Amino acid sequence: MKTKKYIKVNSCLLGLAAVFCLTTTGFAQNPAPAKPQTRPIVLTGATIHLGNGQVIENGAISFDKGIITQVGPAASATTSNVEVIDVKGRHIFPGIISMNTTVGIQEIASVRATLDYSEVGEINPHVRALVAYNTDSEVIPTLRNTGILLSQAVPQGGIISGSSSVFYTDGWNWEDAVLKKDDGIWLNWPPYLSTSFNFEDFSVSLKKNEKRQETIDLFRTTFSEAKGYVGISKPSPVNIRLEAMKDLFAGTANLYIRADYAKDIIESVKFAQEFGIKKIVIVGGDQSNKITAFLKENNIPVVLNQSHRLPNATDEDVYLPYELPGILTKAGVKVAISYSDEWWRTRNLAFLAGTSSGFSDIKPEEALQLITKNAAEIMGIDQYVGTLEKGKQASLIVTGGDLLDMRGNSVSMVFIKGGKVNLDDKQKRLYDKYKEKYGQK
Repeated sequence: MKTKKYIKVNSCLLGLAAVFCLTTTGFAQNPAPAKPQTRPIVLTGATIHLGNGQVIENGAISFDKGIITQVGPAASATTSNVEVIDVKGRHIFPGIISMNTTVGIQEIASVRATLDYSEVGEINPHVRALVAYNTDSEVIPTLRNTGILLSQAVPQGGIISGSSSVFYTDGWNWEDAVLKKDDGIWLNWPPYLSTSFNFEDFSVSLKKNEKRQETIDLFRTTFSEAKGYVGISKPSPVNIRLEAMKDLFAGTANLYIRADYAKDIIESVKFAQEFGIKKIVIVGGDQSNKITAFLKENNIPVVLNQSHRLPNATDEDVYLPYELPGILTKAGVKVAISYSDEWWRTRNLAFLAGTSSGFSDIKPEEALQLITKNAAEIMGIDQYVGTLEKGKQASLIVTGGDLLDMRGNSVSMVFIKGGKVNLDDKQKRLYDKYKEKYGQK
């Protein structure tokens, strides 16, 4: 009897302890992912920015089972047997797509155990960001609050870093969150000039990269072997590195080339074309404005790094980083903007697009495409997302004003594949916590 009583008492204590843990730590957890859409929804009365340059005033957008069924004037919307949400006075935009990030594979820079974006070795085409993506990241919910609904997780390091994948910023695990697996392989082209930093006088100097040709020769060997491997119907044993490069030669995956100097961009593109690779994307492209004719002629899209920065050369116009997206767009080059590897600052991506409109001739609706339509087309996911059109996924955001302006970027609702997403995040919880302590004056 005593034993049974002891067990019963301890069971109660364990139960109370579990409740205590849940109540004390529940506020520190990310909200559960959105549930699948169960009934048709109509958002009506808002200004709808389709993402393809068109704007519908006093519009309505309907979606069912995660798919957009109707977009048009509010008067034309079907409102029977549906959930009608009045969003009059607000704006609806397609979800922002963040390219070239380490979101989900990097959490705290100073804690090595949370960094899963780089592997040892130089040639790693078989390394996949896919299986490293962490949907429990505290950073991801903060991105949703500025409109980022999709993120491309990209491996770093080496000269061939690995393959990236595209994820929704909502999901239970990487299998649940992924939209496109292994969309491309990332290659770091060696620059003609290398940069060195002097910590004594904080000066930066440039010198010729002596190891450049050695790296290019290694690329040539690797790609020659990979192209030969493609011709083997049943390779035995399987070479996992070369196997991972098959999609490049089949034209079903992108080759993302990190290159900034004009000479490096041209040389890297010609290198890829020499091996019959059709889907080539330049990432970085600081001097891409000097070779717009080459990029357009060869149909090479460019994913620019963050533009809220100083120019990289002392003789460049101080506003060039702001103007670069507009220069490329007007030249007929498909361009997207990214925040590079600054994963936590990715939440400001919309404002980079807004700045590009303010410092160039492109209109705000064209600037919106830099982070929606163009990014989707570059990654090959435009049949699902990027614009708000019938038949595409209902991944959209509702804001109080202009998405590209920090004064209007007040996201009130988010739908991913039709499911309404909880917009709670760690920053909001901290605000509520200390508001209780210090109050509002």
